[in-house]
Amino acid sequence: MRASAVVATALSGGRTILPVLRSDPPLTLRQTDPHTVHLVSTAAGPLGGDHLALDLDVAPGTHLEIGSIASTLVLPGEGESLFVVTARVGEGALLSFTPEPTVLAAGCAHRMEVRLTLAEGARVRWREEIVFGRYGEAPGRCVARFDATVGGRPLLRQELAIGDPALDGSPAVYGPARCIGTTLLTAPPHRTAPEISPTALPIEKIPAGDAASEAISSGDIAWGGVAPEGVAPGGATPGSATPGSATSGGVASGGVALKSGAGGSVVAEGVAVLPLAGPGVLVSALAADAVELRRRLDWGEAQTAW
Repeated sequence: MRASAVVATALSGGRTILPVLRSDPPLTLRQTDPHTVHLVSTAAGPLGGDHLALDLDVAPGTHLEIGSIASTLVLPGEGESLFVVTARVGEGALLSFTPEPTVLAAGCAHRMEVRLTLAEGARVRWREEIVFGRYGEAPGRCVARFDATVGGRPLLRQELAIGDPALDGSPAVYGPARCIGTTLLTAPPHRTAPEISPTALPIEKIPAGDAASEAISSGDIAWGGVAPEGVAPGGATPGSATPGSATSGGVASGGVALKSGAGGSVVAEGVAVLPLAGPGVLVSALAADAVELRRRLDWGEAQTAW
């Protein structure tokens, strides 16, 4: 199956309108608010061999929110399935892309690609959550690629591979986690950092060589390669830091302010909030289930001034 859906915004009388809202099952679009669209799956999939595409065009000065009414279940079939999301966000526009998690059923072979092009001054909140299989089953294979540029300059390029048991179970990769998620937050430059949050944790540099491997294996290092300062082995729980533990504020180059953390980074058990070289912050989290993953991502996003 091949399907392509499109959403485009425009500015009319100072308000956001959606002049283009084109569905193509199984990618069915429903407008649920003046500037909000939800994806409704009207057929099973993606199945192996399916090629699906979603195109988002957010005009300058407009606001678009994309969600979904349920999780996406990726199923096995003939060949590899592909889902490509292409988004262009104009100057002064805001895009929030927060669909429900993608679940990788056993035996699937899937590729996810995001191609995000931002003009200077665009704001984006882009969240992705992946669940490693249904209850009690191992996940299929998946490669998730993310490419974002701002003003023609690279902001984030990353790729995740899931489905190799020998690698997935490593404490340096996913360990015992069953879910992974990221949120990219971007903002225009020259935003002012707010007051320090009493719940944020400063971090220390990871040790070198064998000491790093031992610390990760023992739980002294939280996922992401950094350890909460003064935290007992096993790491901190989001929200558990004591008031006054934050030592300094930080702002990602050109944009999103973090409420605290050495060099603009914040970390707790299973979640890291790291500034990018451009106007953005990346929140990354691992968890045993989708509920905990969402809680950790929410906590990480709350540490920013987005």
